[in-house]
Amino acid sequence: MTFTADDALHMAHALRLAERGRYTTAPNPNVGCVLVRDGVVVGEGWHEVAGGPHAEINALKQAGDKARGATAYVTLEPCAHQGRTGPCAGALLVAGVSRVVAAMQDPNPNVAGKGFEILKSAGIAVEHGLMQAEAAALNPGFLKRMRAGKPWVTVKLGMSLDGRTALGNGESKWITGEAARRDVQFLRARHQAILTGIGTVLADDPQLTVRLTDADWPDYVNPSYWQPPLRVVLDSQGRLPPGRQISNSSAPTLVCLAGKKADKTAGKPADSAKQEPALPGMITALRCGDGERVDLPAVLAALAERQINAVLVEAGATLAGAFLAAGLVDELMLYVAPKLLGDSARPLLQLPVFTALPQCPQLKLVDVRQLGDDLRLTLRP
Repeated sequence: MTFTADDALHMAHALRLAERGRYTTAPNPNVGCVLVRDGVVVGEGWHEVAGGPHAEINALKQAGDKARGATAYVTLEPCAHQGRTGPCAGALLVAGVSRVVAAMQDPNPNVAGKGFEILKSAGIAVEHGLMQAEAAALNPGFLKRMRAGKPWVTVKLGMSLDGRTALGNGESKWITGEAARRDVQFLRARHQAILTGIGTVLADDPQLTVRLTDADWPDYVNPSYWQPPLRVVLDSQGRLPPGRQISNSSAPTLVCLAGKKADKTAGKPADSAKQEPALPGMITALRCGDGERVDLPAVLAALAERQINAVLVEAGATLAGAFLAAGLVDELMLYVAPKLLGDSARPLLQLPVFTALPQCPQLKLVDVRQLGDDLRLTLRP
């Protein structure tokens, strides 16, 4: 298909609108919509909150009667199913738009081309594929959950220039500076789950919460729409003691147990990963796998069943290394401080012993940002 420069201009506008929902739309995707008639933008909108009006509905509301005969630029195929809101394809049809340009098809099996077919059957011109890569980049977690039944996994680590995460005695506060630590709060806020291991909980007693005030959010974010991420602890042997910060009720917590420990905790046989024996306080327990250790793919599958699009792993070298070695990492986020901790300090990742360079994981550097004196490196396998 051939798109014009004006098409690209309006789709870029829709993509910028879609990005505004990145803190508040999960488990739904981020979507933006721009309505243009006779070269003039007559309506625009984005999906602001799960359960609320979709981007197309917000744009149509703004446009009113001016939507008739307009072109709708939308970053994802208009939905065709009745969820918590009505189908957007039908709303565009009723509004009388003459053309729909979508960045990409929706991988959700409830949509997956059905929205396009509804519009085409009504005589509306439909084109898609404009800025598809940019649209996909807005929703990596949603796309992966729909296509593979697993959430997007980001491993976050803070390290010194020589690749160390703490001194030999465990001291690590603070390797990175204030700007980097503030950035981590927004990184957490964009994920629906924060995952760690019991070793980190016992050693550091982390909160794993997002510590932002209403004034910290961008102007376009309504803080009341944001939901705190689920805290996930991998605890094969059920060692989580009472009184830890992660046990408080300021955010939900899920403890993933190994098979035999889950059976014992539940007090009866645990037949599947879906059984959730109760633990004291506000914590829920979940069986993940049948062996002595928590099964990482089973954890991710269980989180996807809970409609979690994106998981942030904040763990020590052993668990972070296990995710990478198992090929379960989609993105590695490294905060690098200009410090040298020495060879007696703790390593970044625990990985298998490699005997040849081709065996070593190869990563692609996709973004570099400076945050105060530190660097943030974004890498993907």
